[in-house]
Amino acid sequence: MTSMWKAALLAGAAWSTIAGAASAQQAPAADNSVSVDEVTVTARRREENLKDVPVAVSAFSAERLERAGGTDITVLSQTTPNITVQTARGSNSTLISYIRGVGQQDPLWGYEPGVGLYVDDVYIYRPQGAVLDIFDIERIEVLRGPQGTLYGRNTIGGAIKYVTKRLGDEAGAKIRGTYGSYNQTDVLVSGQTPVGGGLSVGGSYALYKRDGYGSNLTTGAEHYNKDVEAYRISAEYQPTEDLFFRLAYDKVVDDSNPRHGHRELPALVGGYKVLDIYDTQAGLGDKNHVMTKGVSLTAQWNASDTVTLKSITANRRGHTDTVIDFDGTPLPTLDVPATYDDRSFSQELQAVYSDENVQGVFGLYYMNSQASGEFDTIAGNLGVAIANGGKVNTQSFAAFFDFSANLTDKFKVSLGARATRDAKRANVYRFFYLGATRTPYQGGTPRPILQTRTNYNAEKTFEQFTPRISASYDLSDDLTSYVSFSKGYKSGGWDMRGDAFITPQTVNGYKPEVVKTYEAGLKGYMFERRISFSSAAFLSKYTDQQVTTQVVVPSGIASSVDNAGASTLYGVEFEANAKLSANLSANVALGYIHAEYDTFSRFVPAGAPNPLNPSTTLATGQIVNVADLYGFQNTPEWTGNVSLTWRGELAGGDLAITPMVSYRDAYQQFEQPLPLLDQKAFTLVDLTAQWTAPGGRYKLALTGKNLTNEKYRIGGYNFGVPTYNNSVIGFYGPPRTVAASIEVAF
Repeated sequence: MTSMWKAALLAGAAWSTIAGAASAQQAPAADNSVSVDEVTVTARRREENLKDVPVAVSAFSAERLERAGGTDITVLSQTTPNITVQTARGSNSTLISYIRGVGQQDPLWGYEPGVGLYVDDVYIYRPQGAVLDIFDIERIEVLRGPQGTLYGRNTIGGAIKYVTKRLGDEAGAKIRGTYGSYNQTDVLVSGQTPVGGGLSVGGSYALYKRDGYGSNLTTGAEHYNKDVEAYRISAEYQPTEDLFFRLAYDKVVDDSNPRHGHRELPALVGGYKVLDIYDTQAGLGDKNHVMTKGVSLTAQWNASDTVTLKSITANRRGHTDTVIDFDGTPLPTLDVPATYDDRSFSQELQAVYSDENVQGVFGLYYMNSQASGEFDTIAGNLGVAIANGGKVNTQSFAAFFDFSANLTDKFKVSLGARATRDAKRANVYRFFYLGATRTPYQGGTPRPILQTRTNYNAEKTFEQFTPRISASYDLSDDLTSYVSFSKGYKSGGWDMRGDAFITPQTVNGYKPEVVKTYEAGLKGYMFERRISFSSAAFLSKYTDQQVTTQVVVPSGIASSVDNAGASTLYGVEFEANAKLSANLSANVALGYIHAEYDTFSRFVPAGAPNPLNPSTTLATGQIVNVADLYGFQNTPEWTGNVSLTWRGELAGGDLAITPMVSYRDAYQQFEQPLPLLDQKAFTLVDLTAQWTAPGGRYKLALTGKNLTNEKYRIGGYNFGVPTYNNSVIGFYGPPRTVAASIEVAF
């Protein structure tokens, strides 16, 4: 309760100060050089001023992301309150996202993410290859809180929108080269040209190369290196002012070596010691290949002055071959080679209406997707290899609307809802093979199945109605307040690791989870538009929360996905952009969240330690309430960011220098506290300097990231028992790096 009062007092003090300052304002500033720019977003599927959107939205232009030194969307963890966006354990391009305590740590097929990722309104439904590099974009929008009305079932925590640039009707091109620490060598080439008759074509190509921060001392390979190739090709056709088409194709190939992580404890067998945090002695190999690609067609027709019709058609595919050595030694104690495949087709139809008093959108959505995979668990001390695999097919149908009405000049109400139906079919298998080598599924020696632990087919349909309602009131021309209620849901499914021998209930699957969020916000400008700001306070009720747990038992590793029960989350967020003078601007972001389980009903299999008394083991499987022992993962209580940008003239060009400091409070890697893996609070310090030549043709930049060389974990695995050679593995964020780049525009 003390934390709740702290948050309430912080929000009240901030809002009282802002409201008082804004009410005392006079006419807008006459000097536009010392006023902030207005920001346009499409958070509600239509263009609006950020101030007028009754949603907690952060918007980052390409220029601002460059000033923050961002190379991919994980920079959002530094710049946005109450959010975690990071690279998954063991991978270089698999995305893990949390917003306001809601997300999904596990990228295994069949598990739904809790934060929706969109590229030009196309849903990226699998996390593999989703660590999108920042190139050829217009802006990134982060929508916090459930977005189920407009964005669907898997935006229970929020949504991240990656908006690319339109080609336009002018020819142009640019080349950018970057060289930096660890032999970082990046190349970006992009260009576009009109062809005639309203047709324009363009494309971008990016190559990202970097040596590893460490080494694999067993194989000699780079560890934590980068080898990513990406490109995007598009064509736009606009025969009239009212008709627009865009055809786009993108592909990302990541051949970076796998990340085997860092042993946090010495091995019990073999004498393997704790190394530098970026080094490993893994013996499973260095093969890793991730490929994602997609094609989309967007058609837009301005049918009248008030009605716009839009169609978004997309087809996407992905494939991953990877290995993770969970014990970090040459021994086959706990080795996991894996393969993932996914495909999806989606079709969305929108009708957008807008006049002076009513604005809104109505839409229909369909998606047909399949996610499949197989991984081996090679357990050397048990003398077996376990083949775990299957697939999940999903057909999703939805109808949605969101409309706003101006009841007076100052008072607006908005009502939206989405009806979703997800039909799912799954096949799950788990086979034991004698011999601690790869199974036939991963190219190993053909041999008979020793024991069938799981082998079933299942089918279920999940339906949900997710409403949203809000009311906003303009306190002045520059100040808007709002209150809202929204509901989000994530569909149920089946545990792809489930062992029906240990946890028989795994064949029944798990239920959908639901979040209901109440939010109040204040947005606008103050001090003659020298400052723009947005703030929000929220309270979320989380029910049937899906939690993945893996525990060591005598026969191996038992996995379960529990609908853990209920939890309460509340907090405040504040963001501001200030133009302090014609040469100096500042950005500030602050987030606070209190996340606590009300109940956490976890199934503990026979032979596993009793969470309420770890010195004992359970003779039979039991459901135990561990709410008082467990906490939220990837959810620091406080997050903050401060940056300044000074602009001045140098050699006739424009020089911009941006120091940035970001803070993340302590957080857990899993629901269960693990002192060896959980991360303490840390601060990152970055600095970027950019010089743009007169006319804008040339641009030079120098970027330093993590200048204080903070060492911080972004993930981990806990298999710290003798059976798995005391394997507690941590994964770390990048060390201090410096890079210089030159860009030439034509």
